[in-house]
Amino acid sequence: MKLHLAILFLCQVALSQAAEPVPLRAELAATLQDRRIQESSGLARSLRHADVFWTLNDSGNDPCLFAIDKTGKTRAKVRLPDAVNFDWEDIASARNADGTPSLYIADIGDNLHVRASITVYELPEPDLPANPDKEVRSAHPLLWQARYPAGRPDAETLLVHPKTRQMFIVTKDPEGHSIVYAFPTTQPSVSGKPLVLEKVTALEFPVRAREGKRPHHACMTTAGDISPDGNRLIIATYSYLHEWTWAPGQPLAEALAKPARLLLPPITAQMEGVCYDADSSNLWFTSERLPTPLYQVRR
Repeated sequence: MKLHLAILFLCQVALSQAAEPVPLRAELAATLQDRRIQESSGLARSLRHADVFWTLNDSGNDPCLFAIDKTGKTRAKVRLPDAVNFDWEDIASARNADGTPSLYIADIGDNLHVRASITVYELPEPDLPANPDKEVRSAHPLLWQARYPAGRPDAETLLVHPKTRQMFIVTKDPEGHSIVYAFPTTQPSVSGKPLVLEKVTALEFPVRAREGKRPHHACMTTAGDISPDGNRLIIATYSYLHEWTWAPGQPLAEALAKPARLLLPPITAQMEGVCYDADSSNLWFTSERLPTPLYQVRR
C-alpha cells in the first residue's frame, strides 16, 4: 500500500512538473515601423527572401499582405486581386506541388458563427519591389473553399505541413474546447463546391492564470505553425505557446495525444502570429495593436 501511494505521489509530481510553463528567452528584435500593420494577425517566414516575414491585418482591412524584415522595416505591400478580407486570421508558407515557394492566407475567422464556408488563398510568394512604398499586386490566388462537417466554429489557426502540403485548421473556443480539422486533399476543389473538412482530434486548452492576462486568455487559440523539418508543431493562445513533437510518418492525432510543452513568452497585447525560423527550433512572433512588436526566441 505504501509503495502504491509513493508511486502515485511521484506520478502526480511528474505531471505537475510537466505542466509548468517553460520561460522563453525572447528578445524584442524590432518594433514594426509601418503603422498600417496595426492588427498583425499571422506571421510566416519567407521561403524566397532571407530575413523576411509575411504578415497581414485581420477583418475589415484591405486584402493585402506585408513583407517585413527582422529590423522592422516594411519591404512590400501586396494586394491580392479579386480577394476579400472577411476575417483573415493566419498565414503560412510552404512549397506547392511544383516546389514553388507559396503563401497560404487563412480567411477563417467567424466570431459570430455565421459563415457557411471558409477560404484559404494560395499564391506564389511575391517578389519584393524595388520601391517598398509602392503597393503591388500578387498573382491571382487559388481558392481553397471548405466547410465544417458540423457547426460553424470560429478559427484563427492554419497549419500547412512543409513536406506533405496537408492543411489543418484549429478552431478557437472561449472555453478551450478546440478541434483540429484537416483538408481532405492537397488540391483545391475544381467543382466550385466547398471541400468538407475532416475531424482529426479534439484539443483542450484549459483555463490557466497568468499575471497580466485573464485566465480564459489561455483557452483561446490564435495562431500556429509547423517547423520546416516537420518535427515540431506550435499553437499559440493569448497567454502561452503549446508545442508538440511530431515524428515522421506519425498520425497527427497520435502526436497531439501527448502532453504539449507549455512555453511562456513575454506578455503582449494580443499575440496572434507565430512561426518557426529556418532552423526549426527558434521562434518569431508578433502581436496585434500598435506599437507592433516582433519578438525572436532563441533556443
